[in-house]
Amino acid sequence: MPSIPRGMMAAAVTAVLATCVLFFAPAIFAQPASDSLGQLLVGKAAFGDWRTDAPLVRRKITDLPPPYATRSASNPPRVVPKPVSPAPRVPPGFQVELFASNLHDPRTVRVAPNGDIFVAESEPGRIRVLRAVDGAAKPSSNDVFASGLDQPFGIAFYPSGSHPQWIYVANTGSVVRYPYRSGDLKARGKAEVIVRNLPHAGGHITRDIVFSKDGRQMFVSVGSASNDGEGMGKRGAAAIARWEAEHGLGSAWGNETDRAAVLVFDPAGRNRRVFASGLRNCVGLALHPLTGDLWCSNNERDDLGDDLVPDFITRVRDGAFYG
Repeated sequence: MPSIPRGMMAAAVTAVLATCVLFFAPAIFAQPASDSLGQLLVGKAAFGDWRTDAPLVRRKITDLPPPYATRSASNPPRVVPKPVSPAPRVPPGFQVELFASNLHDPRTVRVAPNGDIFVAESEPGRIRVLRAVDGAAKPSSNDVFASGLDQPFGIAFYPSGSHPQWIYVANTGSVVRYPYRSGDLKARGKAEVIVRNLPHAGGHITRDIVFSKDGRQMFVSVGSASNDGEGMGKRGAAAIARWEAEHGLGSAWGNETDRAAVLVFDPAGRNRRVFASGLRNCVGLALHPLTGDLWCSNNERDDLGDDLVPDFITRVRDGAFYG
């Protein structure tokens, strides 16, 4: 396998699966699709599952079934024996290798400007950092950067550029930050709480975090407490209008307040507001590297069957409602 500079590997990290981290060759940021780019599935075929997935396959979904078209069904994953030499299918010219294993509940991977690889291990409440020399297929060091966290998920370096001063970590109920210098393998100070009261009781635990291109805004995603807001209670049109005027279009109330949403703060955790709402579990926050537009992958299905709104990736706009 040709040598790959660590700086390029930032775009190569694509998944943390079960107890391993898998690395792809550097990915090219997606360009506007055309019908000539791969297979386009439409109609009923667009609702297929993993069996019809492959590199460059796209799905155009135009018609969704009406609410309650089918009965609710539980369809959780099943654990099966590991096949011989399993590997994801990748486009021609790419290959994938096992980089690290025996991680405990790894959920998110972020690559520092110097190439170090930070992994959030949510269940044990820690951030791990892996270091690999250029072109290496295995890490040369594996350290716990910070521990004692509350189901951490999102990791962000601030400010942007080659020499960030802080590492921000999104816990399930707060945002904290650690002082950081490029190359640190251990936190050089105690966690400073930046946001104290993210909603966290019940429901989705993952909180992702990313900064705007100019560094003035800190985006934090918060998943819903339930499937479709069934515990919120009902309100009349006038009460809803008053609530939205204060909290933003489509913002939920009750136990779903500030949930199923992307919140925005300044880097010090002040000036909190709902940036966008109606996103059941908006994880995988990312900025377009050229335009600075905010995007996320939104989880809709969980284990409730196939006849539901599919998971999707969307641009997240200020003041928008996606419900």
